[in-house]
Amino acid sequence: MGDGLSQVSFDVINARVTFKNVPIHALSKFTFKDIPAACKEFKKIPGVDECIIIQTSSRVEIFTVSNVETGDSPDARRAEGKTLILNKIKDTWVSLSTLKQIDIDHFDQTLEVYRGDDVYLPLLRLATGLDSVVVGKQEIFDELIQSLTVAKEAGDSGKILNKLFESVIRLSTRMRDTTGISKDVLSLGDVAVKLVDEKAGLDDKKKVLLIGTGESAAMLAKTLNKRKIKFDVTSRVLERATGFTNILGGTPIDFNDVLSSFDKYDIIFVATTSDYFVITYDRIKLVMEDKKKGTLILDLSDPRTVDEGITAIPGMKLLFRDQIYEIYEESVKARSGIVPAVEKIIAKEIPILSATMKRLDA
Repeated sequence: MGDGLSQVSFDVINARVTFKNVPIHALSKFTFKDIPAACKEFKKIPGVDECIIIQTSSRVEIFTVSNVETGDSPDARRAEGKTLILNKIKDTWVSLSTLKQIDIDHFDQTLEVYRGDDVYLPLLRLATGLDSVVVGKQEIFDELIQSLTVAKEAGDSGKILNKLFESVIRLSTRMRDTTGISKDVLSLGDVAVKLVDEKAGLDDKKKVLLIGTGESAAMLAKTLNKRKIKFDVTSRVLERATGFTNILGGTPIDFNDVLSSFDKYDIIFVATTSDYFVITYDRIKLVMEDKKKGTLILDLSDPRTVDEGITAIPGMKLLFRDQIYEIYEESVKARSGIVPAVEKIIAKEIPILSATMKRLDA
């Protein structure tokens, strides 16, 4: 444009915090209590016109569209304008969250930022389930549709993000169908809960405990929620258990209280990353002496964190991760064979998506 007029073009920014760079129990500090209200705050940033937030148990992602003047304005100013918007996004995020000072100091290392054309690849990977804790899981796709619906109803998204999300939803539906990446996806939680159900019967009358707050524990929590089974969660650090339950349900319990009331649980899932035995015969034998009905413990930790010595206690059944891992690994293997096919289609689709979005820009 040589006639000195400037034109307005849009800039898409995706700022995300995911389970890949923050432990699951710590993600709740980054979440928003009220998503439409949070979007309204992000839209108060000068230049930001649209906002969609995706918030799940393993990620918080913000998408914004801002209008950037091009043409006459020198490039330096444009770059500054973009940096300014990103800094305001960070400040707004901090103001709406329960982040502590230490988290705020490390926010730059925690945050992943994509802009412009670079937004399309991570969004397509997300929609097809390639970046989920459980690869291929349908859940994130449903959550994406939900995020778009919420933003549209609240009037927070607009022409550009609607077009982007609708295109991505359409493309990923096709990829899921043609590659079968979402077919019969089993999470570790699904397999573990099924085994426990077969061995001991799992219903809402059973007292269930989950020890651990990592990815395996998260998968267990999701399956228990789906089955509407209540459970307690404990960790050596109570704050972790609390952060975990804020996102994934369950009731946080202090680890010392768990050891002293170990006899009240019928089913215990152990999924920790500790390098020593969390449960030993000596720690629980006194409290278990008078227990009338049996207890089933499934230890999914690797290395094991439940000492086999506890099976000397009458009515105590212990299962290890090897008993389910084979089934789970098969499901994972079947899926990892499909991933390259999905990645190939994504690589083909990105230039087309980019061209579609550029037409909106004109």
